[in-house]
Amino acid sequence: MKKNMGGIDRSLRLVVGAALVGWAVISGNLWGYVGIIPLFTALIGWCPAYLPFGIKTCKISK
Repeated sequence: MKKNMGGIDRSLRLVVGAALVGWAVISGNLWGYVGIIPLFTALIGWCPAYLPFGIKTCKISK
């Protein structure tokens, strides 16, 4: 599993995921727990949704 997410992408996912999970905890709305997905993908640096489109936001090292 090669990383396909860059630093900015990962940072945004961490912020959005944490905000969604925080909202779920505070409001009791279960839909906010969907924020676990961007948190998880940001932590591992790999997004399966990018695969079919061939998207990579990380810098390519040679």
